[in-house]
Amino acid sequence: MLYYLFRFLEQFHIPGAHLWSYISFRSLLALILSLVISAWFGEYFIKWMKRRKIFETVRPKDVDPFGIEKKGVPTMGGIIIIVSILVPALLLGRIRNIYLILMVITTVWLGFLGFLDDYIKIFRRNKDGLKGKYKIVGQVSIGFIVGLTLWLSPDAVVRENVSVIQQNPTEKVVKHEKTAHKSLQTTIPFLKNHNLDYSNVMSFCGKHKMAAGWILFVAMTILVVTAVSNGANLNDGMDGMCAGNSAIIGVALGIFAYVSSHIGYASYFDIMYIPRSEELVVFLCAFIGAMVGFLWYNAYPAQIFMGDTGSLTIGGIIGVGAVIIHKELLLPILCGIFFVESLSVIIQTQWFKYQKRKGRRVRVFRATPIHDNFRKLDSQLDQTSTYILKSWPRHPFHESKITIRFWITTIILAAITIITLKVR
Repeated sequence: MLYYLFRFLEQFHIPGAHLWSYISFRSLLALILSLVISAWFGEYFIKWMKRRKIFETVRPKDVDPFGIEKKGVPTMGGIIIIVSILVPALLLGRIRNIYLILMVITTVWLGFLGFLDDYIKIFRRNKDGLKGKYKIVGQVSIGFIVGLTLWLSPDAVVRENVSVIQQNPTEKVVKHEKTAHKSLQTTIPFLKNHNLDYSNVMSFCGKHKMAAGWILFVAMTILVVTAVSNGANLNDGMDGMCAGNSAIIGVALGIFAYVSSHIGYASYFDIMYIPRSEELVVFLCAFIGAMVGFLWYNAYPAQIFMGDTGSLTIGGIIGVGAVIIHKELLLPILCGIFFVESLSVIIQTQWFKYQKRKGRRVRVFRATPIHDNFRKLDSQLDQTSTYILKSWPRHPFHESKITIRFWITTIILAAITIITLKVR
């Protein structure tokens, strides 16, 4: 909203009004504002929650050996994150931008879904929270809305990159198509001809391959949003874990969004130019600031937990942001921690069910999600079960060490993801 005000004032030559036309200025301002709001609002929110005794349910000692330390810690901290993202984004962004609108809708939608889950856990005394099928329906619905909007909206267009070889074969000039249009292409990491066209995947549909390609794109959007949202939710099991990882991922996505929205950088890196996607940079900077500000209270020992209100929202924002800039195929690398967390749960449950049908109780890991595997004490293991990886790790770690090592891993994965801009 302030963007439109200062652009109006610029006509009257008000000093400083022209700064609002710079995406770098608005983005950094959004980052600072979201960090300040998160830190300031977080203090009052925590006090308010404690006065009303709205606390996180302490997990059993066999699940979290440090759980007793977390007794009396408020939850639903995702509300702090959501407020800290939306206020700067709406104040500093161009609110008529289709990409910003989609990000705001995703934040509110998944935030409400996570809030319902936390509400049922706390006020209805139901530890299971919202039924899994309702969560999936909510995640699939927002994925469908985002995918359909990107398909049908005339504002969601790209200018695809075209390579022009000069007389000197060692030099190459990358230009973009003169007109923007709807595109089904997405980036494939580490490949020189690095764009995958969904319509080509559906070429067996003949003359209907374009429509089939868009259907595949919508299905992929649903898959990405659901998978990343659930991955972030599983990663939220230790103080500062999900917030720290998400902040790092947000920085990488912000870099991709910035170079994709700048025709000069898009040409240099030989990637698609996505007009008007610079507003995504403003939103992601607000996201980064909110994550860092939330860590002020969520780092070990946590003064508040984000709950599903925060974790489901965080994953949805990351997934939708990647789809908008056509970088969804990079997420298995960038969100490698989320991917491994989800994969560990799938492996553990499916292998146990398979072995149980044969009359055996065999588990792969000491505990899942995988971060719990590193803090599980030998005395807490199910003595009736056999563990394939029982000796890994040799001794449990404190959760603060696990958290920091996961952050370091995410930094490495983010660096590898950014390198894909040049290494092809």
